[in-house]
Amino acid sequence: MGLNADMATRARVRAPELVGKGGWINTGGKDLTLADLRGKCVVVDFWTFCCINCLHVLDELRELEEKHRDTVVIVGVHSPKFVHEADHQAVVDAVARYEVAHPVLDDPELATWKQYAVRAWPTLVVIDPEGYVVAQHAGEGHAHAIERLVEELEEEHAAKGTLRRGDGPYVPPEPVAGALKFPGKAVRLPGGGFLVADAGHHSLVELGADGETVVRRIGDGERGLVDGSAPRFSEPQGLALVPEGLELGYDVVVADTVNHALRGVRLADGSVTTLAGTGRQWWQGSPTSGPATGVDLSSPWDVAFFDGRVWIAMAGVHQLWAFDPAAGTVAVAAGTTNEGLVDGPVAEAWFAQPSGLAVSPDGSELWVADSETSALRCVSRETMRVRSAVGTGLFDFGHRDGAAEQALLQHPLGVTVLPDGSVAISDTYNHALRRYDPASGEVTTLATDLREASGAVLVGEDIVVVESARHRLTRLRLPEEAVRVESVAHRTQRAATEVAPGPLRLDVVFTAPTGQKLDERYGPSTRLLVSATPPELLVSGAGADSALSRKLVLSEELTEGVLHVSAMAASCDDDPEVEYPACHVHQQDWGVPVKLVPGGAVRLPLVLAGME
Repeated sequence: MGLNADMATRARVRAPELVGKGGWINTGGKDLTLADLRGKCVVVDFWTFCCINCLHVLDELRELEEKHRDTVVIVGVHSPKFVHEADHQAVVDAVARYEVAHPVLDDPELATWKQYAVRAWPTLVVIDPEGYVVAQHAGEGHAHAIERLVEELEEEHAAKGTLRRGDGPYVPPEPVAGALKFPGKAVRLPGGGFLVADAGHHSLVELGADGETVVRRIGDGERGLVDGSAPRFSEPQGLALVPEGLELGYDVVVADTVNHALRGVRLADGSVTTLAGTGRQWWQGSPTSGPATGVDLSSPWDVAFFDGRVWIAMAGVHQLWAFDPAAGTVAVAAGTTNEGLVDGPVAEAWFAQPSGLAVSPDGSELWVADSETSALRCVSRETMRVRSAVGTGLFDFGHRDGAAEQALLQHPLGVTVLPDGSVAISDTYNHALRRYDPASGEVTTLATDLREASGAVLVGEDIVVVESARHRLTRLRLPEEAVRVESVAHRTQRAATEVAPGPLRLDVVFTAPTGQKLDERYGPSTRLLVSATPPELLVSGAGADSALSRKLVLSEELTEGVLHVSAMAASCDDDPEVEYPACHVHQQDWGVPVKLVPGGAVRLPLVLAGME
């Protein structure tokens, strides 16, 4: 969202009345007026629930709300951007989803927004105990300044006798029973069940193959950033299974959104480790790369293994970041922090709250649900460029099928690649599952009446949709054209390498650049990871090891497939006169289409280039 510069004044301006056609939430059914709030320091928060900056402000205000609960009343005025956000039930759901513990006025026609001359989401207005506006701030990061102002107002009005202490008008809603509460995303586990990010319960839930039976819960339901065997999360969203054969000590990567962190979960015992982030939100000027647990993140919403790293939909700063599990580092991968829809090289592209990620079957493309531009975007591994498949900008949205350049979405949060290479879009604010077919360039609707669909998981020829606002998983049958797979050649345009079935020697050739040598001070300086599509292509030789040469055994039954090879080497400057030599990491990933033919090659050499 655009952020206006701060505006602050101590002029005696009477605060306009709080009115909204949608009525009040969290007041026990009572309509509030400013007269009801006289004697309190009132902070009016103009927000809309699609806006990540608004969600950040909700979290910033929690401490102020708790510390000054007998003198301060925070009032949310919900001022919608999207059509869906003008639906009263959607606002009620959002207030519950984000645990908003203060009264909220639903203002679908922006009546109070206009009276206060608000121009941006979020905007905060401070009203003193006598009903006068004393400050107005647009954007994030003002909680400390507002707290200082509140303390001044408390002192001033206590002395004047115009401060009224005691409970405010907040009435909590009745709790809703159920195994899930506003679930975010889900993955299918190797055993056939599901792991669900149960955002409203600040935990992960393992469900059986039926998508309903609770097997176990990871997390105790309380907000927190706690590792170990009794972990805590804060509104987790995205999940990614660690690829088979990659031994990291954990099996699932979690985008722990409100903790601004990535967490690793070991499924054997539910133990949790923080992989990236400090628990603090990233701000402009903070580091954008470095040791992962020493760099601040900002509302990571989804994660996916792509191009040898864990890519992160960093919704809070409108970028994609990447976590390298081997090196333990994190860095910006795409985007500038500018919010909008601009294609081009990853370093120049603009995103707007990217919230869903999915990788193409051959690993060549990363699909992105770019929620605030209501767009489907794509990152090419080969060119490292971003292109838009569907969507045109921040304020163009709707529900329209047809040619991709004319089709419309409304704030999608999830993407799922289908067996034929097309993309299922969890079109969240349209309560729909849509499909984009790259071959035809068409967008179609697969299903509707899916209340705030936020993600989906393939299960054979079915797709299981996370209905976030219905607190459940819903299973649908995919149309035949979406599950038809032509051949491996359909998934890659590169010419296949002819190799013989049976033994194949894989050699990754690496020579340290001039003036450098392999860094062996702390153990092996090289690493090789091998897998295949389909997995049955590799009879043996899959997995990770430190040697850059490996004997593989290929299937005698298959005729083609893709070998996925990821290699890394570390080298340091070879100058005994330098006390602290600079070190360098060289890494490359290959997807090698192979055709298995008698008499084919029995050795596959790949060159890992050392960067000068």
